[in-house]
Amino acid sequence: MNTGLLIQYVVIGLAVFASALYAFRKLAPQLTNRWLASASIHFSQPGHAAWVRTIGRRLQPKQATGSCSDGCSTCGACGPKPPANMRSDAMPLEFRPRQH
Repeated sequence: MNTGLLIQYVVIGLAVFASALYAFRKLAPQLTNRWLASASIHFSQPGHAAWVRTIGRRLQPKQATGSCSDGCSTCGACGPKPPANMRSDAMPLEFRPRQH
C-alpha cells in the first residue's frame, strides 16, 4: 500500500466519522449531551494535566438558556409550530350528527 492511498483512506474515514457524529448529535441530542457531560467531568478532574482539563472544559455541553428559541423542550410551553402554509383565518372543521 502506498502513502497516497493510505492518506486517501484516512481522509475518507475522517469525513465519514464526522458526518456520522453530526447526524448522531442531530438525532439524539440529549444522549450526546449526557455523554459529553460525563466525559467533561472525567477530563476536568484535578489529577489530570492542564491540557486534559482544557479538553474537559471544551467538552462541556451548552446549557439551556430557558428562552423559547433554544429548542430545549424542557418546559413544554413552546408546543408544536403551525405549518407555514396554514392561514390564520382558517376555521377548523366541525362535524355534527345528522338530524332525522
